[in-house]
Amino acid sequence: MEYTFTLKYQLSAADCDHDQLVERLGAAGCDDALVGVGQVRRIALEFTRESATAEAALLSALADIKRAIPGARLIEATPDFVGLTDVAELLGVSRQNMRKLMVNNASFPAPIHDGNVAIWHLADVFAWLTWKGGYQLEQRTVAVAKAAKQINLAREAGQLAPEMRLEVQALFA
Repeated sequence: MEYTFTLKYQLSAADCDHDQLVERLGAAGCDDALVGVGQVRRIALEFTRESATAEAALLSALADIKRAIPGARLIEATPDFVGLTDVAELLGVSRQNMRKLMVNNASFPAPIHDGNVAIWHLADVFAWLTWKGGYQLEQRTVAVAKAAKQINLAREAGQLAPEMRLEVQALFA
């Protein structure tokens, strides 16, 4: 099955030759990705990868990129962090419809960031919509959203100071 996702990276100063990066990525097995280099010292790779599972697709892409650009630091795996407009577009409904769902349902997932713009994990919203029923969700997108969330959580957890890790984990258990 084919899975579509994007991996965004921060590049080291040594990896500034984009033509060379594209060559290295292709040699490492990333020839199924569109490469974007619009921002200084950043790169985004949109994959359409054939794999047995979404998790396997993302993990193999991460491994391929690590071989090609060992100094690159993952910023984000997508689709994961979304606003209501993003979810509405994925579902083919209006943003107002999504806002009504959020406001009128106390069980709607809590955002991971709540400010002028609220942000959710797409997998959490998909899980809620599945529980609520009545929405046709593309199962490949659901699977990729779950895998992207796990990748992003693992990346963030890796930045947790060791002296705080056990104490923080106990608070959220």
